[in-house]
Amino acid sequence: MAHLICIYQQLKCIRNFVLRIHNIIAGTRTISFEFFPPKDTSGMIGVLDKIKSLKSYSPDFVSITYGAGGSTRRFSEELIMQAKAEHDLEVMAHLTCIGHSADELDAILRRWDKSGIDNIIALRGDFPKDGFLNSNINSTFQHASDLIKFIDENYPFCIGAACYPECHPESISIEDDLSFTKLKVENGAEFLITQLFYDNDDFYRFVERARSQGITVPIIPGVLPVLSAKQTRRFTSLCGARIPSNLAAKLNKYENDDKSARAMGVDYAIKQVESLWDYGVCGVHFYVLNRSYSVSKILDSLKLDRQLI
Repeated sequence: MAHLICIYQQLKCIRNFVLRIHNIIAGTRTISFEFFPPKDTSGMIGVLDKIKSLKSYSPDFVSITYGAGGSTRRFSEELIMQAKAEHDLEVMAHLTCIGHSADELDAILRRWDKSGIDNIIALRGDFPKDGFLNSNINSTFQHASDLIKFIDENYPFCIGAACYPECHPESISIEDDLSFTKLKVENGAEFLITQLFYDNDDFYRFVERARSQGITVPIIPGVLPVLSAKQTRRFTSLCGARIPSNLAAKLNKYENDDKSARAMGVDYAIKQVESLWDYGVCGVHFYVLNRSYSVSKILDSLKLDRQLI
């Protein structure tokens, strides 16, 4: 019996090593997709259908978001478990610290660890709409770097973190923002995934700054294909991303034509991803928004070679 337990523990260690995103990146250039959970049970089938549709592109992992303060926690966890168990996909679970006590986070992490989740992206999460924490919101940690340290010191997960090529909208400077990114890595983040951007030069400059500051972990660019002019302006406004003039002109042209805007968005993203791939990125993370059409068109067109360069 002791011999069998030893073999089981060895196999578990091998499994954990192989399925950690940091190790996946070391062996291949990755393609990954981000989905968000539905707001109710009736929406679960639709999201799972999109996951099934994009599974044919052999993603190296998929990520499942987590609502503000854990507002969609139940459906997040259900989607995580179904994507992993029923679709045999490696999952990166999102976890936010705003709105959670350390005990609540500990319970979530213990449950995920027992369920075989290997990868987490640790985030601060959004503050309440007034921008401030109040006495009714129980948050032990106020920064993603604190959550990362807590996870790293207590659990075996491979931890990812977010980064911002154009600076987080709340940071006072690019230098200040980069120092927070570096702290996330020092506290245990093993890879970074960027916020969306539409000018690759912003990403390239960010990578250069990060490397110059001693940040050596893999940096995966996040790409959000344009679906409509209105939505693109709203998302970029929320995250502080810039819309370059050439894209702005196209958005103006298709202001009231979402179908043409989506087709333009596919073409724009094809060029964007092609340039990133030629640059030598370790992977691309697609913000799918639970829609498969645009990403399918992009990947069908590019047929990316995932061998390491």
